[in-house]
Amino acid sequence: MGRTLVNKQAIVATLKQELSEATMVAVINYQGLTVAEITDLRRRIRPKGGLCTVTKNTLMGKAIEGDANWQALEPLLQGSSAFLLLKDDIGGSIKAYHEFQKASKKTELHGGVMEGKILTGADVKAIGDLPSKEQLMAQVAGALNSVTAKIAIGVKEIPASIARSLQAHVDKE
Repeated sequence: MGRTLVNKQAIVATLKQELSEATMVAVINYQGLTVAEITDLRRRIRPKGGLCTVTKNTLMGKAIEGDANWQALEPLLQGSSAFLLLKDDIGGSIKAYHEFQKASKKTELHGGVMEGKILTGADVKAIGDLPSKEQLMAQVAGALNSVTAKIAIGVKEIPASIARSLQAHVDKE
């Protein structure tokens, strides 16, 4: 038995809600994956703030209709599509997908959409290769700590240098 109109409308409403919370959507071909493998993918990206949903392309098309942020997703709605709705840690979610892809060797990344712009599979992979937010914060903190340490050493060295000069002058006399 097919889905009723009410059921389809509920799915579209849910998709719209999930899209409103997402920062990026990646589209993958899930053909050949078992239910256990899809579940494994979902478990891998969920801790990173991602969501994997499998829905008909026509329902996703209805969900993005009229939304400028996601309208660019239209050309990617072909074939057996699963959608990775990425919210918090985009890079971490993409890395989790790539780890899954290496393990299963069954999926293919079609592309994605971020901020209304369509991304190729290579673009999405490049985003996944960027350092995580925590790594960037650690790098900035390390750089700031290095600068403040050098300033503190420099400020401490001025009076010590003056004291050594005075002591050398006193010892000379």
